[in-house]
Amino acid sequence: MAKATWNGAVLAESSTTEIVEGNHYFPPDAIDKQYFQESSTHTTCPWKGTASYYNVVVDGQVNKDAAWYYPTAKEKAKNIEGYIAFWRGVKVES
Repeated sequence: MAKATWNGAVLAESSTTEIVEGNHYFPPDAIDKQYFQESSTHTTCPWKGTASYYNVVVDGQVNKDAAWYYPTAKEKAKNIEGYIAFWRGVKVES
C-alpha cells in the first residue's frame, strides 16, 4: 500500500500504483480531491507527453504544482495516463 502525505494530510492511498522513474503514480480514484486545485502549469516529457499539475492545499497552505499527471499520455506511458504523482515535499511511502 502506497501513501502520499503532506502537512499532516493523506493526499492519496493505493495498493495499485504504477512506478515510473522512481515515482509512484496513483490511480485517479485514490486521491482525496479536497486537497487538489488545478494549476495552469504544463511541462513536456519526450516519451510521456504533456504533464498537467495540481496545487496541493492543506489547512490553507499551498504547495504549488506538487502533483502532476498526464491527461493524454504518449503510447509508451499509457499505463500512467490520468495517474497522479508527487514531489516538492510530499512524502510517498510504500
